[in-house]
Amino acid sequence: MLLKELSSLASPLSQGQVDKLKQLTSELNAIQLAWVGGYLSASAGQATPVNVAETEPAQTITILYGSQTGNGRGIATELAAKAQAQGYAVNLASMSDYKVRQLKQETLLLAVVSTHGEGEAPDDAIELHKFLASKRAPKLENLNYSVLALGDSSYEFFCQTGKDFDERLSKLGATAIQPLVECDVDYESAAEQWQQSVLEAVKPLIQTSGASVVSISPAAAGSEYSKQNPYTAEILVSQKLTGRDSDRDVRHVEIDLDESGLNYRVGDALGIWFSNAEGLVDEILAKLALDGDTPVTVGKDSLTLKQALIEKKELTQIYPGLVQGWAALSGSEELLNIVEDKKLTRHFVLNNQLADLVANYEVEITVTQLLELLRPITPRLYSIASSQAEVESEVHLTVALVEDDHGGTTRFGGASQFLAQAEEGSEVKVYVEPNNHFRLPENPETPVIMVGPGTGVAPFRAFMQERAARGIEGNSWLFFGNPHFEQDFLYQTEWQQYLKDGSLARLDLAFSRDQEHKIYVQHRIAEQGKELWQWLESGAHLYICGDAERMAKDVHQALLDVAVKFGGKTPDEAEEYFEGLRSAKRYQKDVY
Repeated sequence: MLLKELSSLASPLSQGQVDKLKQLTSELNAIQLAWVGGYLSASAGQATPVNVAETEPAQTITILYGSQTGNGRGIATELAAKAQAQGYAVNLASMSDYKVRQLKQETLLLAVVSTHGEGEAPDDAIELHKFLASKRAPKLENLNYSVLALGDSSYEFFCQTGKDFDERLSKLGATAIQPLVECDVDYESAAEQWQQSVLEAVKPLIQTSGASVVSISPAAAGSEYSKQNPYTAEILVSQKLTGRDSDRDVRHVEIDLDESGLNYRVGDALGIWFSNAEGLVDEILAKLALDGDTPVTVGKDSLTLKQALIEKKELTQIYPGLVQGWAALSGSEELLNIVEDKKLTRHFVLNNQLADLVANYEVEITVTQLLELLRPITPRLYSIASSQAEVESEVHLTVALVEDDHGGTTRFGGASQFLAQAEEGSEVKVYVEPNNHFRLPENPETPVIMVGPGTGVAPFRAFMQERAARGIEGNSWLFFGNPHFEQDFLYQTEWQQYLKDGSLARLDLAFSRDQEHKIYVQHRIAEQGKELWQWLESGAHLYICGDAERMAKDVHQALLDVAVKFGGKTPDEAEEYFEGLRSAKRYQKDVY
């Protein structure tokens, strides 16, 4: 309302300045507007801009997040908005942007952190996690804190990073104002309760400020559209990239963002909300002898059971709690033995879907019991395979159809099947998930080495589009691998064109099954070790994208071997070398 009046009132601003101010504020959310308001108030009468942090009251709630897929950032941002609405001064930041030496000055810290992979800290929490575990960490007797841990109970080290933070802060003398809260994939309810409880707990510890200031890191800046409020986009293309004789179905998917205003940077991911296949739902309902027309309520929505299973519930990814519940209902000795062993449970969860439980372990189950056992659908994240400098209002993905044979029945991945079967004009709900730990170098002339076998090549297609749009030639090297040259060379003509016009300096290929002995990208790295080492020593940035379980580990070991053989380092020194590259953001991974 204020901005609408500015142009009609006498103002020290020119019309051009008013227009710019309108444009800026129209792009900001409530938290960002609060920050700008605080910043401008603090800057009034100053000859030079001031550091906003310096204008904050002595008692500030510092909210830090360590987030791999954006859930932690979302929770922390919501908490900051609620705290600010109650009059508290708030400092909201990614753990990667937080200066660890500031920790000893804090009096109130609320941390939201996820666990990545097998108990590992997410990328933006690595440095703070290491600092807290080191001898450099200070005593924190004046600190009051609480930790919300995010995780996936399908993994053995559930919420491990959050547990580490809680344990370490306690050992350093800090006082927990609320116990550690561990959240599974369906975290929303537990996270909301934690937010309410910690804001109650801080009341006796802090006085509200009439002019609360929210300091927000750029990484937390949000769009109008988000995971909770996705944009309904149109699918333009879902085209098979692999040959007819390939043993895999990899799709190139193009999505129209139209006038959504959604922007992304190369390295970001696209969140895809999907629906389960109707045929899969019909199979489950038939075998459970349940009526799909039964009216049910899921959250605030009233719909039929069939609609709920198609639109609301996770069917293709199961979790230990579901297996335990099914074992109890079925009384199956085999299943009961599996749930007693964490490793067996983990293996079972990774290799089965709800339909397999239904087919192999007979139960009598009510509609209510089924819905209570099933998790809500969660969106899938795909590395973006395009640059807006090239495709403008489109976004491209490289999607492998997940399919496995289960006793003669083919099971598909939920989102990948949804995208593979999508026809031109189909709608899909999407949002952009920033990935600030997978970025091209600030200096465009810096050499880049990209290792992306299979669909891991997706972000490197985006990298090359971005570099080509900027007119950057050379200084780029791609390692790509897949089973067969003729069937599985994803984006072959594009890579050959980049080589021809000089945008791509080198391309090393590993087609594992085109000869008797298997050749993978790590073997090509070993073969080119001398020159690769020279690139690294000359300042090259190194990127890996793709499978985390095997490929990324094998590639890392190959790189260590290169450092030993051509860099003259011991194995320990090689590890330190690549850890140094990681800290300097010269060694970045997007693995899954």
